[in-house]
Amino acid sequence: MMQKGLLVTVSCIFLAVFFMAHTANGDVSYSVPEEMKRGSVIGNIAKDLGLDVNRLSFRKARIDIEGNRKRYSDINLNTGELTVADRIDREALCGKKASCVLKQELVMENPLELHHVSVHVKDVNDNSPIFAKNVINLEISESADKGKRFLLEEANDDDIGQNSVQSYSIENNEYFVLSVQSNSLGEKYAEIILNKELDREEQKEVTLILSAVDGGTPPRSGTVAIHVTVLDANDNAPVFSQAVYKVSLPENSPVDTVVVTVSATDADEGQNGEVTYEFGHVMEEYKHLFSLDRRTGIISIKGPVDFEEETTFTLRIIAKDGSGLTSYANVVINVSDTNDNAPIIIIKSLNSPVPENASPGTEVGIINVQDRDSENNGQVRCFIEQNVPFKLVPSIKNYYSLVTTGELDRELVSDYNITITATDEGSPPLSSTKNVYFTVADVNDNAPVFKEQNYRAHVQENNKPGSSICSVSATDPDWRQNGTVVYSLLPSDVSGAQISSFLSINGDTGVIHAVRSFDYEQFKILKVLVLARDNGSPPLSSNVTVSVFISDENDNTPQVLYPIS
Repeated sequence: MMQKGLLVTVSCIFLAVFFMAHTANGDVSYSVPEEMKRGSVIGNIAKDLGLDVNRLSFRKARIDIEGNRKRYSDINLNTGELTVADRIDREALCGKKASCVLKQELVMENPLELHHVSVHVKDVNDNSPIFAKNVINLEISESADKGKRFLLEEANDDDIGQNSVQSYSIENNEYFVLSVQSNSLGEKYAEIILNKELDREEQKEVTLILSAVDGGTPPRSGTVAIHVTVLDANDNAPVFSQAVYKVSLPENSPVDTVVVTVSATDADEGQNGEVTYEFGHVMEEYKHLFSLDRRTGIISIKGPVDFEEETTFTLRIIAKDGSGLTSYANVVINVSDTNDNAPIIIIKSLNSPVPENASPGTEVGIINVQDRDSENNGQVRCFIEQNVPFKLVPSIKNYYSLVTTGELDRELVSDYNITITATDEGSPPLSSTKNVYFTVADVNDNAPVFKEQNYRAHVQENNKPGSSICSVSATDPDWRQNGTVVYSLLPSDVSGAQISSFLSINGDTGVIHAVRSFDYEQFKILKVLVLARDNGSPPLSSNVTVSVFISDENDNTPQVLYPIS
């Protein structure tokens, strides 16, 4: 376990403590305050994971996230440091959730290696308490007894924990004192308690200033005016049938679907007993998704609800009677997943061309498969249906290695267009495909082959020097220089003379020429080995025997050898 300190300025200067812990499988987590400057160092992830900084670039180290979500951190390939890449606003990311975690992955190749990186975003006190209205209007009967309590509309602070609203206060007055309470969720709310009985004939209105203060350092505050109108009688506030309404809602439910109906009753009669409903402090985007009928308490859908964007919604509902007495309830909406996202296939790495002499099991690519759905809807199978010498091997999490399953031969198949299919386990299942194209690189694995096993040529003696006698031909199915054939004569002796003094060969065409005139009476046949060599590295070669038969012509007059005259 390690700790690092960093001084960060966010509206004020404070000391932020970074916390990093290793887990058994090599994952790593950090804690950082929100609103850090771009480029700030979160931690040295290479050092914390025991990685070689000098190999980060070679291994294509990178921070990956799922889908198209914003990248909030990045890795410095020169130092191995994890740095802030974009503004981190805890309230925008996680709202009121107690825990705010950015989940990312450090991916490296050669070999493939994956580490989970969790960045816990800590709250800083960058929001002040805010009341939903400028004035809280209360109407209180003059018959109200001393000690009667009146619940006030609460202030909201987008921060959490100690940085949220911690206390309330009111200015000194002769009629009311303040009481601050905590509900079952730990939220602070305020009540004013009647400390002196009201007399409408003496004073019809009372105005107070209510302040809400958070627990940050330094603290932030917000104020609202409380305007009390003294009436004759309304001594019952509305009462909800439930303090918390919990419901389940399938994602993608159509507009106008009824989510839940809240209900509050008021024991008073007439206008004092008429209850209306409204949202308390609710995030603005929630108001675009849900509507509340102020008369019936019906909450229905007005915008798209996507499980992949938000799994839980908490709505604060206010019930108010005709004289302004209020009560609160919470509606907790748990969104259930449906299989509405097809898998996404991402080619992370592809080694093309692939050498034809690659051994079976050679990794030629890295495939990543993602599905934003959950549980079975997000479980994906990835496969290749074609009859090709390749297969997908499951690797880390949702990564696959594309490997060879047999020997490749460029001379038979020079390129491949493989279709990869990914199917989830939803009902019904959704699928997607991705084409992967790569070529096979040539290696010098074929020696030149002569078209004939041996060659025979006939030439009449007294031929002209330089005349063509015959030609040989060899082919090599390899590519470019590996398949380019060059011809030469292997050294040999003919009657004590080098064969090159009798014959020559064109290295490009294989045409054999006579270097001199031949004499049948001197020799009747010449045998030479012709070498065909390619330009590979190392080169491959083969040879063939060429027999040159010399034909006689009448070029000698008879001579009398006996008797000697």
